[in-house]
Amino acid sequence: MYDFTIIGGGIVGLSTGMALTEKYPEARVLVLEKEQELAFHQTGHNSGVIHSGIYYKPGSYKAKFAKQGSQSMTEFCQKHDIEHDICGKVIVATREEELPLLDNLYKRGLDNQLAIKKISRDELKEIEPHVNGLSGIRVPMAGIVNYKEVSQMFATFIKRYGGVIKLGTKVININELPDEVIIETDKGTYKSRFIINCAGLYSDRIAKLAGYKTDLKIVPFRGEYFKLKPEKRYLVKHLIYPVPNPNFPFLGVHFTRMIGGEVDAGPNAVLSFKREGYKKTDFNLSDFTEVMTYGGFWKLATKYMKEGMEEMLRSYSKSRFVASLQQLIPEIKEDDLIPAPSGVRAQALQSNGALIDDFHIILGKNSIHVCNAPSPAATASIEIGKEIVRRIPEFSSLTIANHHSINL
Repeated sequence: MYDFTIIGGGIVGLSTGMALTEKYPEARVLVLEKEQELAFHQTGHNSGVIHSGIYYKPGSYKAKFAKQGSQSMTEFCQKHDIEHDICGKVIVATREEELPLLDNLYKRGLDNQLAIKKISRDELKEIEPHVNGLSGIRVPMAGIVNYKEVSQMFATFIKRYGGVIKLGTKVININELPDEVIIETDKGTYKSRFIINCAGLYSDRIAKLAGYKTDLKIVPFRGEYFKLKPEKRYLVKHLIYPVPNPNFPFLGVHFTRMIGGEVDAGPNAVLSFKREGYKKTDFNLSDFTEVMTYGGFWKLATKYMKEGMEEMLRSYSKSRFVASLQQLIPEIKEDDLIPAPSGVRAQALQSNGALIDDFHIILGKNSIHVCNAPSPAATASIEIGKEIVRRIPEFSSLTIANHHSINL
């Protein structure tokens, strides 16, 4: 019998495991991950940005946890010698009609109590000499890190406290009883007093296995990237973002300097025909049918038909993709870009066609289900883990396993 079982070995699941071992150092903690390595999917295909929280609605979990998470993630990396760079970023208005949107975004950043600065064209050129911009916002607290390395450190803490991590173990059924939860996997059955669903792209299905009907479905969106050839990396000094399109729920293509020196350009956002569909050719009939027969998807698709078609065209036309990048850096040419790995975002969508815009956590009888944790979840992972543990009913009365914790 385990005290806590976490389903999903991505950065949110592992941060939750770390938070559990800190609060309940003698508890028996189990992490189940269906892949053969941790942080394999969303975490492992992450752009590596430490976000500031400027984009998010004041008072939302995203705004709160991104701001707090930016600080706690930076402090964690400093403490444990994880390579990172608080390089800052600029958000750039390239057209006159974007200037009011930039002003609105600046006000939102101030409302979120961020130490940001409005900058002129000349100031922008000093920071990013090759950027085409009329005005911008300097966000100094943004940075970059390798979130797989962060996740491995989280896992190290779990193991040092006696936690168990089982890889290659897929959950196939859950029976939530009054005083225990029985978890059936393809490698055997486990019993636990409490489970925490951090399954990312499969969080809705895990919740369903546990007997919870939710008015949402995870719809996978693939983000496709290029990267600059090494001899063209000089064009990007830090992080360069456009002003977000208020008519589309994604940030738009941008430039990200990665840990190690590579520069990613992208992503676009297109529907994936497989929940783990990182290639255009990836297809899963069950996943595809589930989305195509979901009324909420067609309501969303109708609302964003024009923007969605533009994203699809960019997916199959490098020249269109490059044209969108040239709005930020006119010097970019097609030959400057080579393909880079894609990522898949697990986006929760309600039956009325509304995208769930904030982190979404459902409390069950003996379970918690994290059913929406897209970007900035990696940035906010330490704070999300603490919040999940805070929501767990008090376990002081548990008969904790009789073993000693290891002090770090």
